[in-house]
Amino acid sequence: MSGAPPGDPSGPVVVDAHQHLWDPARRRYPWMEVPGREPLRRPYALDDLRAATSAAGVQRTVLVQTVSAAEETREFLRTAGGSGGLVAAVVGWVDLAGDVPAQVADLRGGPGGALLAGVRHQAEDEPGTAWLERGEVARGAVAAARAGLVHDLLVRADQLDAASALVDAVHEAEPGAVFVLDHGAKPPVGGDGWAAWAAAVARLAQRPHVRCKLSGLFTLVPAGAPDEALRPTVEHLLGVFGPGRLLFGTDWPVSTLAAGHADVLARTRALLAGLAPGERAAVLGGNAVTVYGLDAPVPR
Repeated sequence: MSGAPPGDPSGPVVVDAHQHLWDPARRRYPWMEVPGREPLRRPYALDDLRAATSAAGVQRTVLVQTVSAAEETREFLRTAGGSGGLVAAVVGWVDLAGDVPAQVADLRGGPGGALLAGVRHQAEDEPGTAWLERGEVARGAVAAARAGLVHDLLVRADQLDAASALVDAVHEAEPGAVFVLDHGAKPPVGGDGWAAWAAAVARLAQRPHVRCKLSGLFTLVPAGAPDEALRPTVEHLLGVFGPGRLLFGTDWPVSTLAAGHADVLARTRALLAGLAPGERAAVLGGNAVTVYGLDAPVPR
C-alpha cells in the first residue's frame, strides 16, 4: 500500500469530502428505517467526528445534508462554524423548485453561512426520473450555480441519464456550474446491473464539469466478498473521470456499517495504490479543496 498511513504527520493533505451528522431523537430520517441500518440509529455529533477523523489523520471534512430541511442546513452551518476548521464546508439543502436566491441568502446570513459550499437533494429517493426532469428544478439549479454553489447529485444508476440531461440544461444556462456525483451513483458491485451502470456513468463523465466522489463504496460490497470486488468499479471511475475529477469521501457514519473511518481511508489507499503520488494526493484531498473552495490545511 503506497502513501502515508493514517495519522502519519508526513503524509499529504487528506479531506473527507462526504460525511454526515445526525440525531434520531430530534429528527426523522426515513432512509435510516431500511432494515439493516439499525446500528445507525443513534446520535453522531461533532465530537464523534473529531475522534474518528483524528484517528484517521483526516484534516478537513465536507458535511453533507441528510434530509430535505433547511433547518438541518442551518444547524450544520452553525456546527461547521464552531468546528475549528475541521468541517470546512457544508453541502446543504434548498428547495430547488422554490426561490433559490432568497433561500441561499437566508442561509448565508446566519451563523457559519460563509461555509455553505454546495446543495443537494436526495433524488435517489424520488420515484423514476420525474423530479430530475422538472423545469423548475433546472431553473433552481441554475440559480444555485450562479450563487457559486456546487451541486451534489445523489442519484440511482437508473437516473444517471436524466441527471446528464439536467447537467446539460444547467450548464447551457450557466457554464460555470459544477456538479459532483455522490458515491458513483451506488454501483451494483458484483451484480447483473453493473454493465448498465458503467455505461451510464461513462456518459455522464463525458461532461468535464462533472466530478465524482469515490465514497460510500465499502457498504456496497456483497457480504463476505473482499475489497477486490470493488476494483473493477474503482478502475472504471478512474478511467472515465480520471484522478483529477475524483474526490475521496467516507460517507461516515453510514460507512460504519462496513468499516471504521480510519479503515475506510486505509482500504481506499490500497485501491488507489497504482496511481502516481500526485494523482493519489489529488483524489485524497487536493481535488476537494479545489471543488469546494476549502480553506486548505497545511501539509502534514
